[in-house]
Amino acid sequence: MYAQRKIIHIDCDCFYAAVEMRDQPLLRDVPLAIGGEADRRGVIATCNYPARKFGVHSAMSTYRAQQICPNLVLLPPDFPRYRTASQAMRTIFADYTDHIEPLSLDEAYLDVTGLTHCQGSASRMAMEIRKRIAAEVGITASAGIAPNKLLAKIASDWHKPNGQFVIRPQDIDAFMLSLPLKKLWGVGKVTAARLARQGAHCCADLQDWPLERLLREFGKFGSQLFEQCRGVDLRPVATGERRKSLSVENTFDHDLPDLETCHAALPALVNDWQRRMQRAIGERQHKAFVKIKFSDFSQTTVECICPNPSIETFGLLLTEGFERGKKPVRLLGVGARFEELRAQPEQLCLWPG
Repeated sequence: MYAQRKIIHIDCDCFYAAVEMRDQPLLRDVPLAIGGEADRRGVIATCNYPARKFGVHSAMSTYRAQQICPNLVLLPPDFPRYRTASQAMRTIFADYTDHIEPLSLDEAYLDVTGLTHCQGSASRMAMEIRKRIAAEVGITASAGIAPNKLLAKIASDWHKPNGQFVIRPQDIDAFMLSLPLKKLWGVGKVTAARLARQGAHCCADLQDWPLERLLREFGKFGSQLFEQCRGVDLRPVATGERRKSLSVENTFDHDLPDLETCHAALPALVNDWQRRMQRAIGERQHKAFVKIKFSDFSQTTVECICPNPSIETFGLLLTEGFERGKKPVRLLGVGARFEELRAQPEQLCLWPG
């Protein structure tokens, strides 16, 4: 049985757009998105709720977003202002606990186990934190409260925007039964579709699968699914862990048949990675890498020393990696490893950065 912690997950509502609407009130009721220009293959980083009513969402191409929402107001990101708002929120968090695990500028886990604020009520602490964010930062945030990180993150999305939801220890078993599998960590649309083809749509379905079947189907990830579908997550709130890398990857609905098709899929991945890198405050890139998983599930990773990789850098790595397998590709990933505190001397990358 896992430890009964009290975890709060705070997640701001459309953070970048919220900061822009705070500073420009006339934008509150119009469709608004933050992202790159369409003619530069830009993507949407986030959008407000009026824009979402048109079907606009993060990671959508700006070109597509402007097609489905012709009146969309598009603004470039202003990261100095977003970092200032993020730091103000972390100052609020620190008034409640020292056990804080930031996930990005706009979300964090807080472990409030055994603390005396609000008579020890994690729900009341979350309510206070959200009220202070609204009053002191000028934006709204949602919160999830649960005995572990998995459930707290699921709960924070339950009553968005500007709401909160609590999952008590005694409610976990019942709550998990009807939870869609796509809510679990690591279950994207491809994995969800694969499970659905075998009759598993919600956690109750997956609970009927023995561990051996999950391991056979998904390897190491199968053991995580076995625990997750029962609401089990033993991970502590990691206050001192330093992030070692940041990457994005995509498992395609249909295998990419050749190198040319892989290169065509690369810009969207790199755009998404660059957008997420803007949130990695203070991290210094050290190595660029490309991960490839072939149709037979064999995989390879190619990397080079490069402190500022460009799409050309990733393209060269992709070409080298594809030559190792020369098979259709089911998954592509791009990313960077961050500089170690005591990095050993290594040969610099001669590829374009």
